[in-house]
Amino acid sequence: MPMSEAGFIPKHGGYQDLAAYQKARIVYDATAAFCQRFVDRRSRTHDQMIQAARSGKQNIVEGSMASATSKETEIKLMNVARASLEELLEDYRDFLRTRKLPAWDKNHPQAQVIRKLAYGEHVSYKTYETRVAHAPPEVAANTIICLIHQTNYLLDRLLRSLEKSFLEEGGLRERMTRARLRQRNIQRASHEAQRTHEQED
Repeated sequence: MPMSEAGFIPKHGGYQDLAAYQKARIVYDATAAFCQRFVDRRSRTHDQMIQAARSGKQNIVEGSMASATSKETEIKLMNVARASLEELLEDYRDFLRTRKLPAWDKNHPQAQVIRKLAYGEHVSYKTYETRVAHAPPEVAANTIICLIHQTNYLLDRLLRSLEKSFLEEGGLRERMTRARLRQRNIQRASHEAQRTHEQED
């Protein structure tokens, strides 16, 4: 297979199909709605929460696109996304604690409902909108906390997969070396076949 076909730049992008990205986008949309309702727009917290949610989403996009030339960068950016969502999670916990509102544990009946919604078809922010944009602050904050936990789980699983792939396949330099060797072997075989053909003639 010639280098133009085999190449060393793998398929990349396609972040829209990543479950972690899809869930992070829901977290961003939900956070934007939550902050509009419950967090003073003039406060630093408002901007920080929006930016943390955006970072969680956008770094998945950037990491997915960077995967073509740098697996290291992809892993780094996915870790940045994970850290941003952890920061956002703490903001929601602070919101509940400072207002003396209860935080749901994983066995709370409503938390179980939120988890089950993830298995429906065409899941988007609309799936959770009534629990964020039209619910009391306790319900909205806890709903988004559940969503962040789900996103973090997906990101953790994605990171383990990326790390395993990197250990097995290496990065760009290793792929370039393998592609060059493959191309040389093809050229050598082609020359040998040509010489054999000339000798037979």
